[in-house]
Amino acid sequence: VQLQASGGGFVQAGGSLTLSCAASGFTFTYYTMGWFRQVPGKEREFVAAVSRGGNTTPYADSVKGRFTISRDNDKKKVYLQMNNLKPEDTAVYYCAADRTIMTVVTIDKDQYDYWGQGTLVTVSS
Repeated sequence: VQLQASGGGFVQAGGSLTLSCAASGFTFTYYTMGWFRQVPGKEREFVAAVSRGGNTTPYADSVKGRFTISRDNDKKKVYLQMNNLKPEDTAVYYCAADRTIMTVVTIDKDQYDYWGQGTLVTVSS
């Protein structure tokens, strides 16, 4: 099983980045996919998730209206489009996979089965 996150980088406040996560080694369409983030000394926190079919997409209140999660089941990829970035969005971003039934989406990080290695996003003020 592998989740390979990419697309992080350095951006000024107000800018945009798109994160990608490529999945392999499991049946991608059986899994809800999520993005989480973590800063040193703090708990890993939920950012966004997308259901198996892509129809359900909960977001953390802090990113609602600025971030968009999507998935491509044919390519086995999940994306996080991040617009109007703020310095407080600076973190290591992780993609994760949760084995679920079709429409269930969880925001609880402890329910996720597989994790990627993380990609660093730095937003300067």
